[in-house]
Amino acid sequence: MTEIGTFSGKHVLAELEDVEAALLDDPEFLREALRSTVTEAGAVVCDVIAHRFAPHGVTVLALLAESHASIHTYPELGAAFADVFTCGDKADPELAVRLLARALGTASVRTSTTKRGNGGMLSEPVGAGLTRSWDVPEVLFSTRTGFQDLLIGRTAQGISLFCDGERQSTEATQLTYHEALMVPPLLLADEVRRVLIIGSSEGVASQLAVAHGASVVDHVDIDREAVRACAGYLPYGYTPDELAAAERGDGLVRLHYRDGWEFLAGAEPGYDVVVIDLPDENDDAEAQHNRLYGKDFLRRCADLLAPGGVVCSQAGCPTMWRDDTLIAAWRRFGELFGTPVYYGSAEHEWAFLSGRLDEVGDPVGGMIGRLAAAPRRPETVDADSLRASTIPPLRVRASGRPRRGA
Repeated sequence: MTEIGTFSGKHVLAELEDVEAALLDDPEFLREALRSTVTEAGAVVCDVIAHRFAPHGVTVLALLAESHASIHTYPELGAAFADVFTCGDKADPELAVRLLARALGTASVRTSTTKRGNGGMLSEPVGAGLTRSWDVPEVLFSTRTGFQDLLIGRTAQGISLFCDGERQSTEATQLTYHEALMVPPLLLADEVRRVLIIGSSEGVASQLAVAHGASVVDHVDIDREAVRACAGYLPYGYTPDELAAAERGDGLVRLHYRDGWEFLAGAEPGYDVVVIDLPDENDDAEAQHNRLYGKDFLRRCADLLAPGGVVCSQAGCPTMWRDDTLIAAWRRFGELFGTPVYYGSAEHEWAFLSGRLDEVGDPVGGMIGRLAAAPRRPETVDADSLRASTIPPLRVRASGRPRRGA
């Protein structure tokens, strides 16, 4: 495993306008202004250089012990770009920009600040043209495995797991996610004896299956390094000792570090529940896990079911600006399973689909009936949430449920 030490900085980008043209074309003034403002902000100046262009305009660069600062001026526009990047926490680059604006005699300044490195900001893509910024003040683990970029760090939601820049689970909400994944299929199945879980590197899904009465849980994950990092750093899921036992096959959970497709080819039928918990399906043609969302893979999973068994899959996002994969998954399940059941998590970006091969007249009613006698009572799922959260969004329902076998 690779631990990350202290490696952090703050980068401030600024746009200054309404500045007197003469000041912006004076390299000596600008050199001294930059030197004095970053010094007052706590930085140590190693050197400052300036260059005047013809017919006008100046670039000034300050080499700092903490990193650098620069000004690029446009006298003809009365404007300048500036940036100040400082590592550590001794200097204040935001203060330096405010002081620079004062030295240039302007109140017209726009800034943006990016935290960089360990203890920085992580931008998570959530849709076309949209990102969510996570403040990660402490990175506990970060590496590139053979399959993905992996980061475990502290956020406002506690210790959190990110894969390829996308949040997978957080300390505050992981149970909401994992119960939405596991509870509906465990209640939809006639029995829960043998469970197969593909993905779900944290290990919470395996634990929930055991708590619901499973006597055998086969957990298949291709990324050994990710699973071990989760056990080592996450306060939920497998402990290191539990993981070691699962790797040995010593107990109810048996861990297999294998490709899911390959595992299915040699697996013995008779699973009551098969769960597919992978990163979101996406339009990246290089994404290896996408093939584990297709019809062929779902058919292979269905072929392993015991009578009354259930296949469940992470299915995408119900928000209308990001629901293409959910609609596609809904249609797949409608084609392959006699009884598809939707469940939308209280964490609004997650939805799940469960399917039985046979047709069940009132599947949700049966799930509610089994909930009362369940060996483990869920913390985030009750009868009312089963009634409400099993209704797919209108856009999904309006997309149509194809006739089975079409």
